[in-house]
Amino acid sequence: MIEKLANAFVVFMAKMHSRLLTLNDAYQQNFTDKQLHFLVVGIAGILMLLVIYPIFKLLSRNHVLMIAFIYVLTLIIGLSFAVEIGQRISGSGTMDFGDILFGVAGFLLMFAIFAIVREIGLALWNLIRGFFDN
Repeated sequence: MIEKLANAFVVFMAKMHSRLLTLNDAYQQNFTDKQLHFLVVGIAGILMLLVIYPIFKLLSRNHVLMIAFIYVLTLIIGLSFAVEIGQRISGSGTMDFGDILFGVAGFLLMFAIFAIVREIGLALWNLIRGFFDN
């Protein structure tokens, strides 16, 4: 299912790229590919910031671990793609989307274990501290 979603995203992005190039040609703006990337990624980044900033501001009050999780998950996904692209370029392995999925799944499982152990540790700490405070 995730592969189908990823493929649909790639097809969508390819269509959007072609559409932007068509608009660029139709309105004779003559932006280079680099200039279009500059504009599109810049605008997309600002739009994402406008959505994500209020969410993080809300989460920052009590849920710092969730912010750290989102940040690290983003880095893990980027790192996984970089490793796969590196394998393709260097010829040290095959570029496989499944490898990315399994890498991210490994992080998700290990994070879940970490979060459970952390919560148990915090509960025990609060229980012990409460016992000695009385």
